[in-house]
Amino acid sequence: MTRVLACLVAVVALGVAGWFGFHALGGTRTLASVAIPFKAAENLPDTPAEWRGRIDYVAFDRQLAELAQRPEMAGLAVAVVEDGELRFVRTYGVADRSTGAPVTAHTLFRWASVSKTATGVLAGALAQDGAVDLDRPISRWRTSLRLPGGAEERVTVSDLLAQRTGLTKNAYDEKLEAGQSPQLIRASLALAPLQCEPGTCHTYQNIAFDAASEILAQAADKPFAEAVEQRFFLPLGMVSAGYGMNRLTGAKDWARPHSGAQVSPLKEAYWRVPAAAGVESDIVDFATWMQAMMGNRPDVLPETVLQIAHRPRVGTAHLYGGALRQANKDAAYGLGWRSFTYGGHRLEGHSGAVAGYRATMIFEPATRTGVVALWNSNWGFPFRIPFAAMDSYHKRPDARWLDLSELPPAKREPVRAGPIVAVPKG
Repeated sequence: MTRVLACLVAVVALGVAGWFGFHALGGTRTLASVAIPFKAAENLPDTPAEWRGRIDYVAFDRQLAELAQRPEMAGLAVAVVEDGELRFVRTYGVADRSTGAPVTAHTLFRWASVSKTATGVLAGALAQDGAVDLDRPISRWRTSLRLPGGAEERVTVSDLLAQRTGLTKNAYDEKLEAGQSPQLIRASLALAPLQCEPGTCHTYQNIAFDAASEILAQAADKPFAEAVEQRFFLPLGMVSAGYGMNRLTGAKDWARPHSGAQVSPLKEAYWRVPAAAGVESDIVDFATWMQAMMGNRPDVLPETVLQIAHRPRVGTAHLYGGALRQANKDAAYGLGWRSFTYGGHRLEGHSGAVAGYRATMIFEPATRTGVVALWNSNWGFPFRIPFAAMDSYHKRPDARWLDLSELPPAKREPVRAGPIVAVPKG
């Protein structure tokens, strides 16, 4: 009896410790039957003595530090996975210019449209389960999306996730930003202008794309965000990753959005379309996500699921702008997933932008080498960061992506504190 009581006490103690450990790391849900590998203090490769690989990390770090000093920047977090292993983690600048709080490896940033990659792989996983038929018209599901001419009767779930609705690019995003309900906006898309016949071309969307949150929630039989978190983020140990504005602002360490030297109001709009732009995490968990996308965690994301999501389904225009636009070709879109050719190498991933935040995840599947970067400003220049790292990996002698000499002289603005959070009404 004494031994039995001792065992029961030990089990209760372990359960209590696990509960407090989870909540100390930011968890808020009661979890059942989900294996969570709680993280001990990480030994991150965040100093020169720990950097190993083909990439010249000392030079790369110097370039990033100089970039972070530009007045267009506030804070920056970058991680590099080389040959499948985390080789570099570094942070720069401030999470909040009005207080000087620094960016750390555990500062939360928004993924913006990189969130679409989680939606795509959830669709792939549910398709493999037999819970969703990607070739089924979206009208067969209870969704608020209506398309011109009743095209929802023939546009499939695959079409939706590959951005083949035919709607003009970013249709009605301005209404979402003005505070209108995404469900009502989706219903009103029936009267929106078309760029092409639905199902025939790629036209990038946010509000229409988020109809996937309604469809996949039905297929998973649970709320969309919960389905992603429980199926992927928690089993991968991505304790910082999740959905929702309150989750971000409730964290102890989160990056405020900036526009130049101004701390900007935080806008809820794109959190209301979670499938399109709802995720936030720190840079370490963002790197973990990229490793899973590379196929490093087949126990959570099998190769068959990745193939469903990543397979190119429609050609797109060249990505980015300026010199980057000229440097890539053969761009395509899968299920919430981009791919293109750069310097003779096929790259995959996604990038994103919402007010005051930018994010990018780009890697080469053949070498399992890539970069994730998060920054809390509206400047687009740092989208070049992954290309600088890939050039270093492949020893390209003419790499100049992070050469700041091509930029106009920096004009320093006085740091001004703006409102940090604009609390939504209703």
